[in-house]
Amino acid sequence: MDVSGRTVLITGATGGLGQAIARTFAARGASLIVTGRRSEVLEPLATELSARVIAVDLSDAADVERLIAETGDTDVLIANAALPASGSLDDFSVEEIDRALTVNLRAPIILSRELGLRMVERGAGHIVLMSSLSGKAATPGSALYSATKFGLRGFGLGLRQDWEQKGVGVSIVFPGFIRDAGMFHESGTKLPPGVGTRRPEDVAEGTLKAVQRNLAEVEVAPVALRAGTLFSQIAPELAAKVSRRMGAGSIAKDMASGQRGKR
Repeated sequence: MDVSGRTVLITGATGGLGQAIARTFAARGASLIVTGRRSEVLEPLATELSARVIAVDLSDAADVERLIAETGDTDVLIANAALPASGSLDDFSVEEIDRALTVNLRAPIILSRELGLRMVERGAGHIVLMSSLSGKAATPGSALYSATKFGLRGFGLGLRQDWEQKGVGVSIVFPGFIRDAGMFHESGTKLPPGVGTRRPEDVAEGTLKAVQRNLAEVEVAPVALRAGTLFSQIAPELAAKVSRRMGAGSIAKDMASGQRGKR
């Protein structure tokens, strides 16, 4: 799909990844709707990109309904918003679990259904679900986060098949460790030597490519990290042992500590 002149809705646009995606799509001529909880962060971005702002909290079902009601003409949905959910399951309250499931999984599914059905009626549109390499391979301290990101992958691949002949594309994007912005960066976690990162702009370009080429999946990570993810899918037990030896548990603890205040 050519995004020029298309209405593109981006959730989670208050964060660095969402802003990079917004700038990339705006540069290709898209008409943007940016959403997030903090309008004071969205307004400068909207002024810069001539975008429309809708402040919403995706953990609130009424806000999700309001967003749908105000964005029915969306051509491209980029479900980028997510809450951090790293850490041992027993470190989460039931309320925190509910909030992570609601924002990371329920909201993208509901938005995809309601806005996607209108795309189906028009015979054109595209949905991008922002997953993570944690949606393909689980590591220590990722049980809840992986549950939401694995869920997005399954939902997206199934929906893609359902709507394949109806003119609506569905793509899933899988970032690895992203520097300069996003959950990993904001946690302040240090990676072991040799573990590579990518930039927010790389995620934005991967997202654009997914829409333009109607790709099912796009991974945004160094080759070694993508290879490790593939190995985890083929031999999960062996990969888990290797992961532990490489310090995955320590990384998880650091990320959980750095993200705790944003659950």
